[in-house]
Formats: sequence, structure tokens, C-alpha cells
Amino acid sequence: MKFLANRSHLAVIAAKFSCGAPRSGAEKGPEAIMKTGLFKEIEEKAKLTVILDELCHPNHGSIVLSDSDVGNMKNAREVSEAAKRISNSVYQQARIGHFVLTLGGDHSIGIGTVSGTTKALRERFPSRDLGVIWIDAHADINTPDTSLSGRLHGMPVAFVSGIAKSAQKGKFDWLEKDHMINLHKFVYIGLRDVDEAEWEIIERYGIKAFSMEDVTKYGVNKIMDLALDHIGSETPIHASYDIDSLDPEWAPSTGFPVCSGLSLDEGLLIARRLHESGNLVALDLVEINPEI
Repeated sequence: MKFLANRSHLAVIAAKFSCGAPRSGAEKGPEAIMKTGLFKEIEEKAKLTVILDELCHPNHGSIVLSDSDVGNMKNAREVSEAAKRISNSVYQQARIGHFVLTLGGDHSIGIGTVSGTTKALRERFPSRDLGVIWIDAHADINTPDTSLSGRLHGMPVAFVSGIAKSAQKGKFDWLEKDHMINLHKFVYIGLRDVDEAEWEIIERYGIKAFSMEDVTKYGVNKIMDLALDHIGSETPIHASYDIDSLDPEWAPSTGFPVCSGLSLDEGLLIARRLHESGNLVALDLVEINPEI
């Protein structure tokens, strides 16, 4: 892992938050994962020191503040506050070269995770852009102007890329230039439930996007070859992994399951290829809902 200064430490951020989605439950995802004993096993077998940061928003899905909605953004106040805290936590760990694993939580936390990693890596490697691989059934690139639901878990890519720049004024004005990704270093894998307006955005900005049709046609290994080639071999990578990228047969406990997704073997192969690249610096695992 060439971009990690401290390979003996794993920073785990438990982002217990679900206000970006229309239903609660995803805020319980981090606890469900931690109860499996996974991190104890990582410490014992991988000989890593796990640093745990549990971030629990006081209104993590059960309470909505009366002045929270802004324009076509539901729970904007809660999402912005949570994303800012997550961004700061990710930044503090990534800037000292720790690998950062963030457990969600709905995918609106991606506003925080990706912005935090981007700022940290930009400081550590000023001449390099962060690469982002977004593994998801959904594109999450709606803006407040294009979203049919107003739910911010469908907008994180628009915010961290600056596409939703006009909407950042006010609730999201903490997002600055140093938080913003380069869309030429961004790749989607597993898309299969994308709004028409999102496809228009993807085409307008020339974003590299591999649908499940592409995965089926070419195979995961070829898709990963193309994705990693597009990002570049000397580029640090943040992977944001929504479990709804997997077929519901393998990952039923998620808020918006979509049929004909990745198999478990395909999902694991993507993770393996990311690790083998040697460039992975941060990983999100989101939209796990134990209540489903």
C-alpha cells in the first residue's frame, strides 16, 4: 500500500446515520458488523491496531428537525452536520497515513468520507488527484434540481464533485475546493438502477461508468482492469461500496435492493483487485440495514 504511511493501523469510523434515506435502520449497520467480532479477528490475524471512532448523530433517523429541509433536500441540516463530522474524522486519520474504513449508515455519508479523504490526500500528495471507485446499483449523482425524491443518499457524488455547487451554499458551504474530487479519476461499477437525469449528468461530464450489463458481458476481472487503467497506476484510491451493488440473493438487508446484481464471488473479486492494486487508502461499506 504505497500511499499509506502507517500500515500497522486501521482506522474504523462507525457512521451510525440514516437521515439521508427515507427509512431508518442503516444507522444500526456499523454495530451489527462490529458485533461479529470482525475487528478482533483483524487485530489477531492481520496484526493490525484498530482505532475505532463511533460517530452517532443525535437524530440518526428517528427525529427530523422542523427546519431541516432546504429546497429539494430532505433532512439537509442533519445530513450536512453528520457529513461534516465524518469528513473531519476521515481527514484526521487519512492525513497521517492510516487506512480508513467507514461503516455506514446510508450513502449520504459519502459526502463526508470522500471529501475527507480527498482533502487529506491532496495535502500529502499535492501533485496527485484521488481516484474514486463507486460500487453501487445506483449512481447517487442526482442534484437537488434533478432528484425526484429529495433524498440526499442519492446525491453524494454530485456534492463531492461540485456538480451540486449551487446547492452547497448554506447548509453545505463547509465543502471547499480541497474537498472536491476530479471526475476524470472516478469510476462506477455495477450500475443498474439509474435515473434518466443521472445518465445525462454522467454523459455530460464524461464519467466512466460500468453497468451490470458490462459486468455480465466482459466479466469482473476485465472491468477491474479497465477501471484501474482509467484511474492510473500511480493514483491513491477511495472505494465506496454500497452493498446493494450485490444481488439481493447475497445482500437482502439493504434499503433499495435491485435484482440482477453482483454475485458474492464478483463482489469479493472487486475487493481483492482493489487490495492487489496497492493503491487503496480508504473504503466505505454502506447501506447495511439489519432491520430488513
